[in-house]
Amino acid sequence: MYSIIVVPPPTTEAEPTRTQFRLAPGERLAFGRSVPEGGLLIGHDGVSRRAGEITAHGTFWALSNLSAHQTYVVENPEGAGEHIKVAPGRLDAPVPFEFSRIVLPAAGDLLPVEVWAPRHDYLRAEDGADGEPTAPAFSVDRTKRYFAVLAALCEPRLRGAPHAPLPTVEQVVERLRPGWPAASRAAVQWNIDYLAVKLRLKPGPETAEAGARLNGKKESLVSMALRFDLVREDDLVVLAAPPRRVPR
Repeated sequence: MYSIIVVPPPTTEAEPTRTQFRLAPGERLAFGRSVPEGGLLIGHDGVSRRAGEITAHGTFWALSNLSAHQTYVVENPEGAGEHIKVAPGRLDAPVPFEFSRIVLPAAGDLLPVEVWAPRHDYLRAEDGADGEPTAPAFSVDRTKRYFAVLAALCEPRLRGAPHAPLPTVEQVVERLRPGWPAASRAAVQWNIDYLAVKLRLKPGPETAEAGARLNGKKESLVSMALRFDLVREDDLVVLAAPPRRVPR
């Protein structure tokens, strides 16, 4: 049974013609500018002759960086900037993402190698457990206005642009107006300040020291929200305008 699918970087040929490599658990795939028969040949002068090796496991895969000087980055395209770095010479670095993109720096180019792992299994929550329930790490209500503000801040990076600049307060106001006609700059800024306190990025007004400020407040909020999955792509439905009522 195959568990890992590897898709080579695009070439001058049409995308659908790219050959996929399918690996069963325990199998390895070497890649580079000069590889043994059956390996992934990447014909670019900026790629090492023996650039690396992918090893398939049951529900994940591992990357060995065989280059002498170049760090590789493995991105989670669905993770709003989530990534891991694999240093030169690192062997069998485990990669936990279901869908991954190895980024190979190659003499000014960035070559993507896509790797698809099997769908991950998750433990189902048990009902009726004994004892008191565990308090949530972050208490957010997805029906509140502050969550819509947070979703609007996270939206550009959740839409597949992990390094996109964050929207300004004015842009957040315009984004929220279809579902919140009374949205204003002051109201959005109040919710951003409230989120900073609610998510414990800064103390509340009753305990804050005089003059204390949080620099990069929006960046800190978005970074925390995306890092801990407080806002996912599915949550962006809160930004949709409510359906119009058709008069009878």
